[in-house]
Amino acid sequence: MYRSRSARSSSLREPESRLSESDKIEGAGSWDALEWTKIDPVARSIPIGVKQFLLEAEQVIVEGYGVVLVNTDDAGTLYVTNFRLLFLSEGSRDIITIGTIPLATIEKFQKIAVKLPSGPRQPEKSRSQRLLQIIGKDMRIIVFGFRARTKQRRAVYDALLRCTRPATLWDLYAFAGGPSRFSNTNPKVRLLNEYCRLLGMGFYQASIRAIEDGAFTLSNEWWRISSVNCNYTMSSTYPFALLLPKSISDDKVVQASAFRARSRLPSITWCDRGTGAVLARSSQPLVGIMMNMRSNADENLVAALCTQIAGQKRRKLYIADARPRKNALANGAMGGGSESSANYFQSEIVFFGIDNIHAMRESLGRLRDYVDTYGTTSSDGMSSYLRHGGWSWGGGNLSSMSASVSTLGDTGWLIHVQTVLAGSAWIAARVALESASVLVHCSDGWDRTSQLVSLASLLLDPYYRTIRGFQALVEKDWLAFGHPFSDRLGMPTVSGNGNMPFELSRQASTGSLPLSPMRQGSGSASTQAQNTANANHSSPIFLQWVDCVSQLLRMYPFAFEFSSAFLVDLLDCMLSCRFGNFLCNSEKEREQAGIYDACGCLWMYLAGLRTSEGSSHAHYNLFYDPLKHNGPILPPAAALAPTVWPQFHLRWACPSEAQGGEVEAECRKLTRKFSELQRAKELAETRLNEASVTVESLVTELRNEKLASTSARDAVKRASKETATIKRAVQSLGFNVYFTADGDCNVGIERNPTEIPQRSICSVRTKDINGTVSHSEKADLSEPVSVAEDNVSDNPLIRVCGSLCPMHTRDGECQLPNAGCAQFQSQLVDFKANFDAFDRLSIYDSYFGS
Repeated sequence: MYRSRSARSSSLREPESRLSESDKIEGAGSWDALEWTKIDPVARSIPIGVKQFLLEAEQVIVEGYGVVLVNTDDAGTLYVTNFRLLFLSEGSRDIITIGTIPLATIEKFQKIAVKLPSGPRQPEKSRSQRLLQIIGKDMRIIVFGFRARTKQRRAVYDALLRCTRPATLWDLYAFAGGPSRFSNTNPKVRLLNEYCRLLGMGFYQASIRAIEDGAFTLSNEWWRISSVNCNYTMSSTYPFALLLPKSISDDKVVQASAFRARSRLPSITWCDRGTGAVLARSSQPLVGIMMNMRSNADENLVAALCTQIAGQKRRKLYIADARPRKNALANGAMGGGSESSANYFQSEIVFFGIDNIHAMRESLGRLRDYVDTYGTTSSDGMSSYLRHGGWSWGGGNLSSMSASVSTLGDTGWLIHVQTVLAGSAWIAARVALESASVLVHCSDGWDRTSQLVSLASLLLDPYYRTIRGFQALVEKDWLAFGHPFSDRLGMPTVSGNGNMPFELSRQASTGSLPLSPMRQGSGSASTQAQNTANANHSSPIFLQWVDCVSQLLRMYPFAFEFSSAFLVDLLDCMLSCRFGNFLCNSEKEREQAGIYDACGCLWMYLAGLRTSEGSSHAHYNLFYDPLKHNGPILPPAAALAPTVWPQFHLRWACPSEAQGGEVEAECRKLTRKFSELQRAKELAETRLNEASVTVESLVTELRNEKLASTSARDAVKRASKETATIKRAVQSLGFNVYFTADGDCNVGIERNPTEIPQRSICSVRTKDINGTVSHSEKADLSEPVSVAEDNVSDNPLIRVCGSLCPMHTRDGECQLPNAGCAQFQSQLVDFKANFDAFDRLSIYDSYFGS
């Protein structure tokens, strides 16, 4: 028998998550290895390792040890928390996904006692298995086996009785968990923003203050946003803001609402700004038992939906009744019914023949039993190929191999999906091809009507085929317009408890697992189900609509930004009631219960999942191309052939076949690898840019160093020239200048000095009137020797000479009065004048000539 345990186990394995040795049982993982009659119950505390698997504010209520999950033949521990059934495998110490189900997702459960063949040493009465069957709304059937002679099954059963049907709305886990990090923004703001987008005012951003002040009544040339229902006084199940024709006043709107069931008057849900065509929704008209009641206000409101086409006559109006014609006529006995085309100008009435909520609930139940019967593994742990000698596949008789196919057709689910798809495609074609306006309704206008208008909008508007637009579509046509999610899920609401009765009858002991409704014949069980059907208002209406979206995604893989995995996660969150978005039956009830402030937001949770991996996340469609389908999608009738949705319907019974196909998995793997290479490329480019900046900085520094070196070299040259010039000047006085290796300068006096000229021979550059530079070698730069004798001794040059002369005494007297320096005393005065003139010249001037 095929078992895919790795596919059904989560990857939450951590070292600290392991259960203690006292919590294990020998031979875990095998049903036959358990000695059902020799194991006594032992009181145990909750293992510490289990706490890491619990969500925020999730608390364990009851636990059962040594429990066997029959579906996968795994033994482990079963915990009942305030949010879910949690099954941990003893062998892998991981969460077994198929055995872990939120309490709100459980549709019904029952006890089962199955007798086993007794051994030679065991009495017959001791050989029985205590089983608990769990049937979920998400297409799974789970069977747990408990040890005999214990009260664990009773404890789990009683806990399920208390927790699966909470007494009040505030007992749900969504309130215990709180908003946490998935805080919810006010959906009223998002609804107004969507209305503004439809009106062509995308620049407008609504705010809570504008809602409180009533300053949101915007309009264009055809339509307007009305606040007539801002306090929910006109209709308690409609949103606070309505999109209505501009030509109809609020007083006329209130009058028209009295002619519709539950005051759900015709309201625009989508409009084409280019053509003026609209898609509107309402409930059935109250035409009375004689079908002759009329309302001028209602007729005028419906007529206003058909604006004048430029240059043409008035556009056509289609009134699409989602019900079968006989059902519409039958509603006349209760005051309802359908419109008459004679009362509505240029209109045509069309019936789509979609069955009611009870037919959809029973159809999904038959499909669930079909998948459980013919899947890879079943809730009884046996492969469909081996059950009863292979009878489910004809038992080798080729003539009966079509039994499974006919059984799938008998479920009726695919027929219902095809009917909804065909009706939505017809509506979209009328709006897109004929520019006609379409008014859609059923009985109350919140089940089949929501399916048709939202699916038609999805076909008409590419914005709704993005993740953000899909959220806006769900919040507008399902949440704001009052689809009763609490009633359809069997959950309590503000007014009280839900009305979905569980099937809790205790089965008698039999030799095998009880057959599902499709495997058993008619009898008391079917009669009892028939009697309780009328009181059961639960139905998979929203699930069926998401199934229709998945069919369109399969037919047009390039048109949708989101993937099938996104739709599956959306359904799981909706069924689990973990978040507050889908609680209660209307916008008014959610506001009264304080859902937006007390509970977490589903959209924030899904957005957080996508943030971790970016565009490579499984929620994104790899093949999405917004340019390929940037307009309406109008599927032909021949293409509307739905199939079983593998990712949702087959994920428990056929896990390997529900992975979405090898092509998509391989593409996602390549996309992830491409993203990694892209990040590596960006990192390499960043490093290259940093290296380039560093190189440029080094080049700049090197250039600056080169400039500084050149400047220093030029300065050295200039200093050398200056030094040589000074040296020649000093030597011209009769001194010898010597430079030692240490850089010291020694000056000596020549004994036989040469004749020193009285005047300088330097050439001085002069500039004439024309600006030309001329050199004058005869320029007299020396001062005349006219200094008095008594002032010669005060000359600083004389003093310098005396300080340098070794023949001078400390008193300043010369020991050699007839020395050459005394003879040249007058020339020193001239030298001072020349030296001063030399000091005033630039280094570039030629003082001493060539």
